[in-house]
Amino acid sequence: MNKLLSYSETKSTIPIQEKIGQLFMPAAFINDSEKEILQIEKLITEQHIGGLCFFHSRASAATNFEGKKKVEYHKNSFKTLKKLINRYQQIAKYPLLVSIDAEWGLAMRVENTPQYPYAITLGAIQNNDELLFKVGKKIAKDCKLAGIHWNLAPVVDINNNPNNPVIGYRSFGEDKNNVISKALAFIKGTESEGILTCLKHFPGHGDTEIDSHLGLPLITKSKEELLANEIYPFQKLITDNVDSIMAGHLSVPSLADGDNIPSSLSKKMLKDLLRDELHFKGVVISDALNMHAVSKNYATKGELEWLAFDAGNDILCFAENITEGAKKILENASEAQIEKSFKRIWKLKEKAFKATNELTNFENSDTLNTKIAKESLTLYHGNLFDFKDNTFIGLEISQNQTSTFFNKIETAIPFDKFSTKSNSIDKLKSKFEDHENILIALFPPKTKPTNLFDISKEEINFINELILTKNVVLYLFGNPYVLNHIKADKTTATIIAYQNFKVFQENATNHFLEKCNAPGKIPVTIKAI
Repeated sequence: MNKLLSYSETKSTIPIQEKIGQLFMPAAFINDSEKEILQIEKLITEQHIGGLCFFHSRASAATNFEGKKKVEYHKNSFKTLKKLINRYQQIAKYPLLVSIDAEWGLAMRVENTPQYPYAITLGAIQNNDELLFKVGKKIAKDCKLAGIHWNLAPVVDINNNPNNPVIGYRSFGEDKNNVISKALAFIKGTESEGILTCLKHFPGHGDTEIDSHLGLPLITKSKEELLANEIYPFQKLITDNVDSIMAGHLSVPSLADGDNIPSSLSKKMLKDLLRDELHFKGVVISDALNMHAVSKNYATKGELEWLAFDAGNDILCFAENITEGAKKILENASEAQIEKSFKRIWKLKEKAFKATNELTNFENSDTLNTKIAKESLTLYHGNLFDFKDNTFIGLEISQNQTSTFFNKIETAIPFDKFSTKSNSIDKLKSKFEDHENILIALFPPKTKPTNLFDISKEEINFINELILTKNVVLYLFGNPYVLNHIKADKTTATIIAYQNFKVFQENATNHFLEKCNAPGKIPVTIKAI
């Protein structure tokens, strides 16, 4: 890898074709075959691409939207990632800008790496944005250890739609000021380690019911409504000189004079609104151009890449037709247009390559996660009163046999416990028939709302039946939107732990045993049923 030139040096040394190459950031996959690796190397050496965005594998969610391919587990993915980044950098004429989605840590894409809580969990924390700073800082250190310069985070979408299939738990919540303060703290923590950040998904993906990986979401709100809410976090954080903003694939007619064109391809949204009206001067990066919201509409290779660039994207993320796209840009764009985007990208590179790394291994994540567990734990409804002092029976709704939560309680208070993993609902009904006090630990299999978070309707009905006929204390170790399907306001107490990490379960145990309180506040609205 050559040393990064200063921007002033590039004017006489980098030809226009190679400047166009810098606009492209194709996907790279950690668990690629040698044949696929060589294809990436060809793009680096022949097209002089500006960077790479790393994903787990070609069977992961990034390309496998319908989930038809089986994702394999690779215990050495992190070592493979480091080696690949080094290999790609070694052959690059110009240093590659390397990015990844690490919203809750490298674990979002890489096995056996530190994981931090989802944004919705962090959104529950009250008056302690220092913890968000520390999360950003920790994730940034992990990125540096891998050789990554750019964390494509945080999500600043205001999630005000409980059925949102793609944002939801990735958002800090539905209150715009909470989103802004949490995002800013995360950004400052990340910047403290010299890692770049990215606000996503402009102009706001929170109020949608279509996953833009699969189709084009439609947002029918007026421009005034959007400026007051969805766009508001972007507008406020722009004043803090954020590095970059990701353009989402969203149809917003009110921002495009009635057109249904995706926001990522709209000059009105990216140039007129984002650049001219909101005065954003940083890098605009497109959301992945392989997503069906845009990719399935452009059969001619290179056309999508040209349209995305012409609309105002500086970096074309997950571009799949780079040779053809570069040719169209060369044919259609003015040299001044290319230079503007190139300059923004190169300045971003200059900032990124100043970062230094002093770590040789990951830092422990448990200490910080324990603090977050304590500050986010939320008493959603009711009160424990003296529940633990009465005879009670435990029900675990889970795909696992046992939980840390129940096991820890059992060391202090012996009680009978049963799990849906090893018992049918009919069998459980007979077991619980003669008991008045029920402690339920709910572990939703999935964080996304599709298919009721993969909780069976039979399980949901059984929980609600118990709530209406027994004294129930419910602990939820998952997405709080699950409560939209449960009579959570009819329990003796409903407590949200948000995550199923061991330290979150241990903290929930302490709460049940009345050794700690629950200072968190749910960051989204739940509708009573």
